Amino acid sequence: MKVILNKDVNPLGEEGDVKDVAKGYARNYLFPRGLAVPYTERNLKIFEARREEIEARKAEKRKDAASLKERLEGAEITITMPAGANGKLYGAVTNQTIADELTKQGFQVERKRIEVPGNHIKSVGKFKVHVKLYENTTAEVTALIQAQVTKTEEKQEARKPHQRPNRGAHKEEVSSEAPAEAHSSDDTTASE
Repeated sequence: MKVILNKDVNPLGEEGDVKDVAKGYARNYLFPRGLAVPYTERNLKIFEARREEIEARKAEKRKDAASLKERLEGAEITITMPAGANGKLYGAVTNQTIADELTKQGFQVERKRIEVPGNHIKSVGKFKVHVKLYENTTAEVTALIQAQVTKTEEKQEARKPHQRPNRGAHKEEVSSEAPAEAHSSDDTTASE
């Protein structure tokens, strides 16, 4: 079924686009929400009359996306998360985490538009995250993931200079001597 989009519908298309969709999708989702109208000669003429207005809005969106791209690529976000000694995170950095951090810096970006490499980041380091803005405009944001020092690691580091000798090593020495004595007593009984 052919429809004319009344508003931008992600990922279907933008306002004024003619799309071929399933009848149920059109009747149950697009039409009741006012997102599309049926493709008829009358509706087509209405949209042709509004073509300049629609194109002006699209040009404005392109311009906004270009300026947002410049600002995003100039920004570097830093996220501190709990991690193990090997640099592996206890949690994961997802597109929602990146969206929250961008919001703190004053950028309003939907999490759906953020592409994290491998869908999530599970280790400490520097990563490139892609943000889809409008049409083919994509910004590349640098995300620096740092390890947060946990309280147990702080205690272990503080304890290291004052550590006691390893008691387990002393036990091994004693146990290694015991079999030698057992062998020597076996030899004396055999000679008798």
